[in-house]
Order: sequence, then structure tokens, then C-alpha cells
Amino acid sequence: LRATSELLRARVRMGDVARAVGVLRRTLPTVTRPLQELRITSDGRRVIVRAEGTTFEPLTGQVLLDFQVGHLQNDVVALLRPDPLANQGRGAYDLYLKASTLDENPEHFVEAERLYREAISIDPHLAIAYTNLGNLRFRQGDEAGAEILYLQALRIDTAQPEAHYNLGYLMLERGEHNHAVFYFQRAIEEDPRFSDAYFNLAMAYEAQGERTSARRNWKQYLELEPEGAWADIARQHL
Repeated sequence: LRATSELLRARVRMGDVARAVGVLRRTLPTVTRPLQELRITSDGRRVIVRAEGTTFEPLTGQVLLDFQVGHLQNDVVALLRPDPLANQGRGAYDLYLKASTLDENPEHFVEAERLYREAISIDPHLAIAYTNLGNLRFRQGDEAGAEILYLQALRIDTAQPEAHYNLGYLMLERGEHNHAVFYFQRAIEEDPRFSDAYFNLAMAYEAQGERTSARRNWKQYLELEPEGAWADIARQHL
């Protein structure tokens, strides 16, 4: 929390921080506290991480050479928010964090929604709060409301893989397979290690009868998630 507070005082857009942290946790499972264990920096337009002598972009996995990062502007994630004050951002993110501990328990859905909406009212640019609120609406059967919130998240942050993925899942559930393919592909473009996106993209291709494309994505899923019940399902499709 102290590391997060430092980023907030630097007026960092917390949706970008949360997205980068999520990717780092998936790609570096031994790192449990990315903001404290890694050096997260920026060259003014992209998030960069330094770890064990290597510099890379967490969202693409691309390793960067020293001359590519010689002009780093600062030592925090530097996709700066246009206007909101640091204390406002900190308050909104604290509310988001609290809501995220409640939003999977039906007994706390009402309180979680209240907290997400309060966070958004304080910081309308906190895209990840819209996405999580959309997930909450979806769990309560409000697919239309969830879709509106996911689209709003993408209007704020077009590169958020979770919102693309969730829209893809909605489209898959509706049988709109072409749209599902589009959104799952966008999620993968933004996070090439998003294993669930490969799984559901394969499902969408299967529904369209595109076995070759489906097979390619089943294999990609298994490269990322070789064990478990979902891996067994993927193997059954090969």
C-alpha cells in the first residue's frame, strides 16, 4: 500500500498501475508484490519494468536494450492523469481496493457496488473500477448493464485487456461469435499471456466451425496453462 500511495502522490493513473501489476503477477509468479520487488519506470509513453538486470515491457514481454531506455523520465509508472488531485486519486483507489475484496460474495454485492460507484464519482478516469463494476452487474444477471460498463472502461483505457475479454465473453454467451473473436483477439493483443482469452477464443472459433484457428489457440492456452481441469478440456479438443 505504501508503494501504491507513492504512485498516487505522483498523480499516476491507477488503472494503468493495476493493469501492469496484474500482468506482472501472471508472468512472474514468484513476484508477489510487484510494486515493491520490481522497479517500475516509464519513458513517458510506455510502462517499463527493471528486474534482475533486464528491462522489459510487461504488457508485451518485449526485452529492451539499454539505449532504448536511456531517456527514462522518472522511476514510477508515468502515464499521468490529466487533472485529478493526488488525494482524490488515492481516495478512489482505496475504495476500489476495498470493493474488490467484497465483489465475489453475494452477501456483499450491494456494498461492493456502492464502493465502486463512489470510487468512480471521485475519479471518473479509474477504468478498472468500471470493469469490476461490470463484472459485479454480470454476476447479478444484468448483462446489458455490464456491457455498458465494459465499454465505458474502454473509452477511458482502450488498452485494458480485461474489458476486451469480458466483452468477448458476453458476445460468446449471446452467440455473437464474430464479435467474440474480435474482443478476445484484442485482449490477447494487449496481454499476450492472457490464457483465458486464448481458451475462449478457441471456443468461439469452434462455434464457427473454424477448427484450424481453434486448434492453434487451444495449443497456445496449453503452453500457458499446461495443468488443471481447463487444460484437460483443451487437450480434448486437439
